[in-house]
Amino acid sequence: MKQFRPIDPCTMLCPVPAVMISCRGITEEKPNIITVAWAGTVNTTPPMVSVSIRKERYSHHLIQESGEFVVNLVDAAHCRELDWCGVKSGRDFDKFAEMKLTAVPAAELQYAPAIAECPAYLSCRVKSVTELGSHDMFIGEVVAVRVQEELFREDGSMHLEKAGLVCYNHGVYQQAQDVLGFFGYSLARPEVLKKRMAQYDR
Repeated sequence: MKQFRPIDPCTMLCPVPAVMISCRGITEEKPNIITVAWAGTVNTTPPMVSVSIRKERYSHHLIQESGEFVVNLVDAAHCRELDWCGVKSGRDFDKFAEMKLTAVPAAELQYAPAIAECPAYLSCRVKSVTELGSHDMFIGEVVAVRVQEELFREDGSMHLEKAGLVCYNHGVYQQAQDVLGFFGYSLARPEVLKKRMAQYDR
């Protein structure tokens, strides 16, 4: 039997998505990007996600002021930009300019832009803010989603595995790419399993 080593209680739920949150305040023209690994799905109907941000972060008041944010999914090609935007502050840098990223209007939002180079984004309107301690949790209702055309096949099926999305695993970035199965595959008939898995072959 394998042995477990005890460690202090911590937020070691991993891997988690590593995303770039783009935002802009009402009174400021310059948009900003904050890197977040503490993001998650919290509801289906209506679709909602959460992002947890420290009060002292520059983006905190921008999101609170406008009531909007965009969750940009990040591919491996932009992992360096993802990291840089997480260690530098928007108070000191124009992150879009520094990282040569393009701010584009986000569907259904007035202030927060999306990042054109990212493979997909979720437009969110803030529904609530919960003070938790070190972080405040913003719950956002997803009001629009956009995915790059190249991630769809002719039959209309979406294949996000081809984007090579970045996840965060206890201090390191990794690429989510290999398909191990699909929802319900453990119960699928052999012929169905073979047919479904064949579409993920590279």
